[in-house]
Amino acid sequence: MTLKNQVLSRTGKKTILYDVFIKEDEKKKPLVIFCHGYKGFKDWGVWDLVANHFKSAGCLLVKFNFSHNGGTVENPIDFPDLEAFAENNYTKELDDLEDMLSFLLSDKFEFSQQINQEKVNLIGHSRGGGICIIKASEDDRINKLITWASVADFGRRSSTTGDLEQWRKDGVKYVLNGRTKQQMPHNFQFYDNFKANEKRLHIESSERQLAIPHLIIHGKEDDAVLFSEAEELHDWGKQTELFPVDGANHVFNSKHPWDSNIIPEALEIAINKSLSFISS
Repeated sequence: MTLKNQVLSRTGKKTILYDVFIKEDEKKKPLVIFCHGYKGFKDWGVWDLVANHFKSAGCLLVKFNFSHNGGTVENPIDFPDLEAFAENNYTKELDDLEDMLSFLLSDKFEFSQQINQEKVNLIGHSRGGGICIIKASEDDRINKLITWASVADFGRRSSTTGDLEQWRKDGVKYVLNGRTKQQMPHNFQFYDNFKANEKRLHIESSERQLAIPHLIIHGKEDDAVLFSEAEELHDWGKQTELFPVDGANHVFNSKHPWDSNIIPEALEIAINKSLSFISS
């Protein structure tokens, strides 16, 4: 069974749109929550195909759009709501993940009785990996962590263009989306939020505090987040396993849109390793 574009309503917060992939049986299943990265969304490229692999393996997989990723309920693909995108920040994404996790493990979620609550797994891609590392270090409901092409430091990315004072003066800066050709706005609140929460948002500290197994999967040819960041995470962690994928780029040789029903070999390697880790 696949349920697309389900809506999680929240008091005083933007709604979250999510998808559920689950086998139609009564067995208790590992829960897998998948978090997309920067300029990402739950329907990007191959993510549905990926989710189906986890479903076929007996997992209950949920992927969702972060509330301020720029998508809307009516149009969850790409970025029709750039005002929301401009107001996104790391703590909003952590709040979103908290609300998703609490909802999925509650009686409000229709499949909650089919979840094995001793097998709660997070998978985060890219920036979503950093969010998952922090969340996993804070929340003992999470049993295992998997990151794909994860960042190791938010500080390097919060003001890396040498334009901090101009950004502060203008109140907004723009980053070109190479695929959609949109100028993606980042309001200065993003930097203020990072500085106000810098201790919590320190990925190295979270990794060092992590008390659960962490599988780090990273493409050796990743030019968006260098493989050296995976090595840093591996060095910091107590229970980390580093799994390099030779010849793989940041999205494991996939792209958006993806018009095939066949997953790239590099991504299939990442999926199979992840499933083995979850079942071990």
